[in-house]
Amino acid sequence: MNEHLLRAALDAAGRGWHVFPLRPGTKRPALHGERSCPRTGQCAAGHVKWEQRATTDPDRIRAAWSRAPFNVGIATGPSGLVVIDLDVPKDKNKGSWDAPCGATNFQALCERAGHAVPATYRVRTASGGTHLYFTAPPGLHLTNTARTIAELVDTRAWGGCVAAAGSITPTGTYEALCGPETAVLPSWLQTILQPVPKSSQAPATALSGRSRRYADVALTNESRAVATAQVGERDTTLLRAARALGRFVAWGDLPRHVVEQALQEAGQAAGLTASECRSTLRSALNWSITHNQQRRETA
Repeated sequence: MNEHLLRAALDAAGRGWHVFPLRPGTKRPALHGERSCPRTGQCAAGHVKWEQRATTDPDRIRAAWSRAPFNVGIATGPSGLVVIDLDVPKDKNKGSWDAPCGATNFQALCERAGHAVPATYRVRTASGGTHLYFTAPPGLHLTNTARTIAELVDTRAWGGCVAAAGSITPTGTYEALCGPETAVLPSWLQTILQPVPKSSQAPATALSGRSRRYADVALTNESRAVATAQVGERDTTLLRAARALGRFVAWGDLPRHVVEQALQEAGQAAGLTASECRSTLRSALNWSITHNQQRRETA
């Protein structure tokens, strides 16, 4: 077992991916946490987290995996990776057994955007889902997302990790499904995953009227951008517009139904179907409203 997992760790490191040990049979880091940090060795100057301790050094890897049959964690950020996690419905007891899985939702997103599902290195997860590995372009700093792309579709980048192929849990083994080639993250996916720029706003004392006027202008501009989006960019433009406008809904500057109606009409004017627009708007607005509960203000 140790030899198998050691080989998996060395194989990943050989591709330039930074690895660290996971507890045997689990997806949890085997490294000590901040509370139990001995403040010695690498942590002499302060606690060093697993993302910083992950390594490609073969000697360090052999020393670590000689101690126990650790599973293999890959720190996606330092490895220059963006991994798309296509999950499967978990709670069958609540009727989700027939819900679309992450792979189906992701394929539908690709089709709406006018692209095929990207061909890249894939790993089947222990739960039956799929990890799609992409190389992050130089200078692109993405963080983890949860359901930003679609239901049951998450991403791992800086601050995230995945279990490498060869890792074993009680529910199954992580298994590579294809050759080792890892594609660069497509530009249209980069557009979706990049955070919505935060707008500068006046201090709270001057916000009452100006914030609503700013929201109205933003609604007009975003609707125009969606309506004039070209084939291959329509769905991503609609998604980013909904994420951008969702913060005004969360702050009370725009009613949700006004945003939904404007973007629905704009999306259909661009050539998307009514159901495609509704699906994208629902998930994107829900995400934006959840993540923008407090107004961000700058003096």
